Amino acid sequence: MKFLDQAKIYLSSGHGGAGAVSLRREKFIEFGGPDGGDGGRGGDVFAEAAANLNTLIDFRYQQHFRAERGHHGIGKNRSGAAGKTLVIKMPIGTQILADDKETIIADLTQPGQRVLLAKGGDGGHGNAHFKSSTNRTPRHAEPGWPGEERWVWLRLKLIADVGLVGLPNAGKSTLLAATSAARPKIADYPFTTLAPQLGVVRVDDAEFVLADIPGLIEGAHEGAGLGDRFLGHVERCGVLIHLIDGTLENVAQAYRTIRAELKAYGGVLATKPEIVVLNKCDALDAAEIKRKSAALRRAAKAPVRAISGAAGQGVRELMGEALAAARANREAAPTPVAETAALAADDDWTKQKLERITPPPTASRKRRSDKGARQS
Repeated sequence: MKFLDQAKIYLSSGHGGAGAVSLRREKFIEFGGPDGGDGGRGGDVFAEAAANLNTLIDFRYQQHFRAERGHHGIGKNRSGAAGKTLVIKMPIGTQILADDKETIIADLTQPGQRVLLAKGGDGGHGNAHFKSSTNRTPRHAEPGWPGEERWVWLRLKLIADVGLVGLPNAGKSTLLAATSAARPKIADYPFTTLAPQLGVVRVDDAEFVLADIPGLIEGAHEGAGLGDRFLGHVERCGVLIHLIDGTLENVAQAYRTIRAELKAYGGVLATKPEIVVLNKCDALDAAEIKRKSAALRRAAKAPVRAISGAAGQGVRELMGEALAAARANREAAPTPVAETAALAADDDWTKQKLERITPPPTASRKRRSDKGARQS
């Protein structure tokens, strides 16, 4: 399955059904009168996080999503049926942005999380609604109110505990394949990895998710190489493993290059906890490992781990340290239960949050009471 982490789709909620104009006329029944029913409400459009999806490729083949419109009212005071709600399944980690690609409408981070994206239009009142002491036989009804429509951008950010960053050919894919069941493409040329890869790493009886992103080069934030668009996939990681190719002559410069790109990307990426790793040590002698580790330690101002992903040297210890860092990040992050309790304890705050993630109503949507007053 091809990996796709960005898509643009069109959403349209259902229009409300029209009210009916009907007069009750039955033989031998003395009292007739208006009996037109109300129209049904249009269907809403929801986004739901699905645990069995990991790419947005489905949205390449379908970009338009329309909910069912409400059915029209009919005589004998029978209201029209409401339109069916449309639920769009999206991968966990999907961000939904407005057409400007900056305003975040929703962030789907939990399985089963559901967010309203477009609200269906109200149904129109039938003529029975307008009967009064001075207007015994109203012969008008309301049309259904239009639903909402909008273009939104979907941006997928993979949810992983630990992320791998580094220059091309630093050995990230080799390390992922050596520590998990993932089978990324491995070759001796740059940019072998063209899309992010995920793997589940098991250490003793615990496990965590490891993410490998395509390599960065100097100027990636300006579009050089594959650019920095894939850095979003490690934004949610609790810790970064920074791999440095030990066969490079200037390992300190390689470290500074990636750090400069992380800072240029912005956000919290440059401030995340980092494990600095000198890789491919099976190709170095002890003196070279010591010299390059010292140079890298001075540049990073942090301890350096010397490993070999291909030979398995030091890999288990590195994964144990990454697991400890991932656990610390999980404990520091608020749990869904705690967030739910906080929402229940503060109703006003809940309403404000719902208002932020709910699209603003269109100018044509009015309350039914306002519509009735205007028509009468």
